Amino acid sequence: MGGEELNYIKEAFDENWIAPLGPNVDEFEKEISKYTGAGGTTVLSSGTAAIHLSLVILGIREGDEVITSSFTFSATVNPIIYQGAKPILIDSEPGSWNMSPELLDHAIKDRIKKGIKPKAIMPVHLYGMPANMDEILEIASNYQIPVIEDAAEAFGSRYRGIPVGTLGDIGVFSFNGNKIITTSGGGAIISNNLEFLEKAKFFASQARDKAPYYQHSNIGYNYRMSNILAGIGRGQIKVIDKRVNKKREIFTFYKNKLSEIEGLSFLEEPDERYFSNHWLTTIRLDPSKTKTTPLCLMNELEKVNIESRLLWKPMHLQPVFSSLPSYLNGTSEKLFNEGLCLPSGSSLSENDLEKIVDNLMGCLGR
Repeated sequence: MGGEELNYIKEAFDENWIAPLGPNVDEFEKEISKYTGAGGTTVLSSGTAAIHLSLVILGIREGDEVITSSFTFSATVNPIIYQGAKPILIDSEPGSWNMSPELLDHAIKDRIKKGIKPKAIMPVHLYGMPANMDEILEIASNYQIPVIEDAAEAFGSRYRGIPVGTLGDIGVFSFNGNKIITTSGGGAIISNNLEFLEKAKFFASQARDKAPYYQHSNIGYNYRMSNILAGIGRGQIKVIDKRVNKKREIFTFYKNKLSEIEGLSFLEEPDERYFSNHWLTTIRLDPSKTKTTPLCLMNELEKVNIESRLLWKPMHLQPVFSSLPSYLNGTSEKLFNEGLCLPSGSSLSENDLEKIVDNLMGCLGR
């Protein structure tokens, strides 16, 4: 916690603003807009809700197709299914680990050839690393397909100096308990299209019509953020720059200590266009050189109470999504088999990091 969260929570209690609206909600939305430079913000109950409403706003419905990344968490894909639409999964490029523009272009051509033009493209800024937005946006523009940025893990990241989430038509953030700043549970939609944001607030509040009685002409959702959680967010956003700096320092510490190990590499910014918040520091192991696997290393670290985790299992390998159309080059599957997320919490001390590195070196026989 940043230190000021309780002041805003107490204020909400003192003023009896407990509902999913109120001064903290209004101010938190303004603060997110100011930080990102977005035209406006709607804060919601989760990042998943934000993705779902983004699809609703764009009119995605049953039978439509939405292109998204295979290398991500299932919360990216699930809302597409909620709408009765079909996810089209795209593999990664090696540099950023995010959506391959080459495969994206191929997939759009192929879907159009099959008679269905995709209704949206949703790249993911994985582990805080921006996707290759120059090429993705150019392709989207060529085919006139709107772009939703899944920036759930990337609050504070930038591409060409521009905050991620503001590059496409709609941006989505998560403020879940494990994110770089948190509201316990929560998310947000940002956009320069104010009509989109008004629709988001409308649908997030049960889609109640403007009438002197309860009337509903659309299906709505209970997705608004509470004034209490928004108070936590107001305290958190005051320290976002400190959190980003700390995460980047953790990445640099690991890289300086471990980069000389043969067969071990990091997810790094491919070039000067990319600025990652390094939400999680992730490594890749070449089993032929390190003589171990990420799963073995994870289990060995667990024995000394150091928690790590494997990279996301790609969506095209998930039993529930295995039948979906996928455009693959093998990159995400290889990353899944060779990758590990290291402890990256912003409360880690230098002693904690030294302990983690010492045990990693020991597990790797160094």
